[in-house]
Amino acid sequence: MAKTALRSRWIMANGVKTHYSEAGGNGKALVALHGGGAGSSGVAGMGLVMERFADDDIRIIAPDSIGGFGLTDPYAPVPYGLNSRAKHTADFIDAMCLDKVTILGNSQGAYTAAQYALTHPDRVEKIILVSTLTIAQAFGIQQAPNAAMKALNGYDGTRDAMKRLLSALIVDPSRITDKLIDERQAAATRPGALEAFKAFGASIGRMRENPVFALQVDMKDKLPTLTKHIPTIFLWGDADPFAIPETGRALEKALPDVKFHWVAGAGHQVQTDKPDESYKIIRDFMMA
Repeated sequence: MAKTALRSRWIMANGVKTHYSEAGGNGKALVALHGGGAGSSGVAGMGLVMERFADDDIRIIAPDSIGGFGLTDPYAPVPYGLNSRAKHTADFIDAMCLDKVTILGNSQGAYTAAQYALTHPDRVEKIILVSTLTIAQAFGIQQAPNAAMKALNGYDGTRDAMKRLLSALIVDPSRITDKLIDERQAAATRPGALEAFKAFGASIGRMRENPVFALQVDMKDKLPTLTKHIPTIFLWGDADPFAIPETGRALEKALPDVKFHWVAGAGHQVQTDKPDESYKIIRDFMMA
């Protein structure tokens, strides 16, 4: 039977009505976690690379996170910021009855993927991380504010602001289609989403600012140890205007056991700017 490119699905993950998209066959499971900009979702963040898996045996599964993203219940609590995202990911993987997965994450999703692997190392076969300021911050690596960060943080609920947000993440303008803008705008402005997004952001801030909670989001010792034992790679766009290459180079030095793939001409969403190259890197790594 011919496979459709993307399949839209729903599941209850520990009481949270969760939307996800999937592609591919019934082979190894690849759970793909989107980034944290307003209106993000599994399809918005991972759709183009997912389409490359349409005729593949690998099954790629991209949930919409809690925190006001995609179509997932915006009223799900997020008291521990990104660690609440990681807990939702764990609940989702359990609900999907996935015994062992390769986990992929971009930006905030990369932190979520790494945090899931730190707490469930027995469930993770391999780890794939993509351009992430969030993990850099978890290492104490700081980056000066830039125009792309301002565009991402300046989303005000308007379509024009959504277009500016996407331009901060994706450097190939042909990838920023009206369909993508409208779908993310609809997700970001559905009932409850903006309030959930703001509450999620506030929780992230509290976790970083409170010295006790900050211990739970510090990865500078934990992630280098984890990546000695679980095969891990990074993809980073050499034209990323948000998490700039210098930040990635600093993180590369801190993770000596992780191979970094520097993708030419890609921005913050490497998998969107360069889906063919990303698919090949991901698949080759999974099948090695």
